[in-house]
Amino acid sequence: MMRLAEETADDWWEVEALLDLCFAPGREALSSYRLRDGVAPVAALCLVARDEDGTLTGAIRNWPVRVEGPVGKKWALLLGPVAVHPTHQGEGLGAMLILRALEMAREGGWSRVILVGDLPYYRRFGFARLEGVEMPPPTNPERVLGIELRDSAWEGVTGRVTRAMG
Repeated sequence: MMRLAEETADDWWEVEALLDLCFAPGREALSSYRLRDGVAPVAALCLVARDEDGTLTGAIRNWPVRVEGPVGKKWALLLGPVAVHPTHQGEGLGAMLILRALEMAREGGWSRVILVGDLPYYRRFGFARLEGVEMPPPTNPERVLGIELRDSAWEGVTGRVTRAMG
């Protein structure tokens, strides 16, 4: 049985070690990390999963971003990273983390979520390719995905995704 809880400051080093294990070296060089620099994550939407022994088995983090375009600045939630320890991959833990984070984001008043990922995986959660929403280069536009947590939340929202500063 897995237990989900909000990530705390005491979890930080374990989550970072899990992210290092699950992602290629240099993960922080990815363009999505430029959107996280100097910005605090949405603490209530950063979750950890632990097994019955208290061992960290998965984690998800979410960050505020803005989409700056013709209709002005629109807030969005940047989902990720999400990581599951290799010994627990294929058990549905990643899906559980994503679904819970999306549910909590909806309850918390967020309207739209964006991520960079593989559509065949994220489609099952309701994500679709976003047209006209530009992540920092060199992000492949085919991998820029979004989901509406409120009806028509992405309608007319286009432009550059920027850090949630200022």
